[in-house]
Amino acid sequence: MEHAMAMDADAIKFVGMGLAALGMLGGAIGAGLIFGNAAQGIARNPSAEGKIRGIAILGAVFAELMGLLSFVVAMIIMYG
Repeated sequence: MEHAMAMDADAIKFVGMGLAALGMLGGAIGAGLIFGNAAQGIARNPSAEGKIRGIAILGAVFAELMGLLSFVVAMIIMYG
């Protein structure tokens, strides 16, 4: 009986890791949307390229940071 309960705890741990890793998908989608919209904005108004590019890079950094944070949480769940 104790062995079955330990297996259930490990299974729940792996499910939690998978759910935490879904945050990486959000970071990838966010970066894609940011750069797609930035390219469209630059195409519509080429004179604002510098300002749009700077904001897009900053937004991509934050989007990827969220993806990296979800990976770290998944690793903490796995090894913690």
